[in-house]
Amino acid sequence: MAWFTADYNQFFKDLAKNNNKEWFDANRKRYEASVKEPFEAFVTEAIKRIAKHDKNVRIEPKEAIFRINRDIRFSKDKTPYKLACSAIISPAGRKDHTTPGIYFEFGPENLKFFGGAYSPEKEQLVRIRTAIMQDPKGFRKVIEGRAFTSRFDGVKGEVNKVLPPEFKAIAAKEPLVANKQFYVGAERPAKLVTDPKLMDELMDHYLAMCPFNAWLAAAMK
Repeated sequence: MAWFTADYNQFFKDLAKNNNKEWFDANRKRYEASVKEPFEAFVTEAIKRIAKHDKNVRIEPKEAIFRINRDIRFSKDKTPYKLACSAIISPAGRKDHTTPGIYFEFGPENLKFFGGAYSPEKEQLVRIRTAIMQDPKGFRKVIEGRAFTSRFDGVKGEVNKVLPPEFKAIAAKEPLVANKQFYVGAERPAKLVTDPKLMDELMDHYLAMCPFNAWLAAAMK
C-alpha cells in the first residue's frame, strides 16, 4: 500500500498558485488528510526502522518534521508556506544540523535525500579535517564504497579558499579537506511519492550513507 495518494503532490502544485493564508485555511482539511497526516505516519515508521540501525535515534516525529510555514522575517519572498514536506532523522532531530542523519524532502518537483554534516561547528570542522589528515585512505574507503557511489555523486559542501597551515599539505592529496561542509545528496522523481516502495527507497539511501555518517560522527567526537 502506498503512503501517499496523488493528491499529496497535487496539493503542493495548487498551493504554488495560491500561496496565501486564505487559500490554505480554506484547504486545511485537505492538507491534513493528504499531506500532514500521511507524512507524520511515514516519518513515524521511518524512525522505527532507522532506530534498528542506530540505537541513539530515540526521537519523536515532531522532533524530526519541519514546519510547513516559511520563516519570512529576513526573506524577500513573503509567501508563507513551503512547497514540500521535510524531516531529518538523527539522534538530535531537526534542531541540530551538525549531527549526521538523513534529511528528506518530498515535493511535486522531486524527492530529495541528504546525509552527512551540513553545518559542523568550528571545533567539529577541525576534528573532521584532522581525521582526514590522519587517515586519508580510510576516508576514501568510506566515500568510494559501492553502495555509496551508486546512490550519491560524491561529497558536497562549501570550500575554504584559505586553509590553516597544518592542513595545506594534505589538501594537495585530498582536496575535500578544504570543505566547510560534508554532505551528500540525491534526487529522485516526484512520482515515487505514491510508490508503495517509497520507504524502501528511503532506507536504501539511508543505509548507503550510514558508513559516511558514522565516520563523521566518530571524527567529530
